[in-house]
Amino acid sequence: LLALAASLVQRPAVLFLDEPTTGLDPRSRGEVWAMIRELVTEGTTVLLTTQYLDEADRLANEIAVIDHGRVIATCTVSALMSKSGGQILDVPPPDRADLPRVAQLVTPATGVPPTAASDGPGLLSAPVSGARSLPAVVTALQAERIEVTELALRLVSLDEVFLALTGHDTQEEGQ
Repeated sequence: LLALAASLVQRPAVLFLDEPTTGLDPRSRGEVWAMIRELVTEGTTVLLTTQYLDEADRLANEIAVIDHGRVIATCTVSALMSKSGGQILDVPPPDRADLPRVAQLVTPATGVPPTAASDGPGLLSAPVSGARSLPAVVTALQAERIEVTELALRLVSLDEVFLALTGHDTQEEGQ
């Protein structure tokens, strides 16, 4: 934080920030984000490197995705996200044992088999093109008497975009 403050004394035209929020608590991260937004509003060009893709999503006008030292995509965040599928339907069955059965019901409604999250209590996710799939999933679940307490239609995350663009998990990096 001190290095960031020192670099802002003269209000530079271009500011390079390398992982400025690493190790900061959520409140301090928010304060750094606010400072960066203020600088951009005042006309400073900020070049930011970050591994926190939620940070890039909130702060960037344009983004470059780098994989193994090469730029593999460059565009606005919204263009990058729409190239990578747009929306995701998340279905968390209340009982993890119902995952296979719910997956069978979601597949015809979305046109693709959902993927199951490898961590957490159990979540099925499938890419969709718009909200048309949502009523079909609800109807199929009701017909099978599967009580779902939550369904979510959301935009893809930059994490999902990164994985789709690179074609591999981040865990493969060290192998």
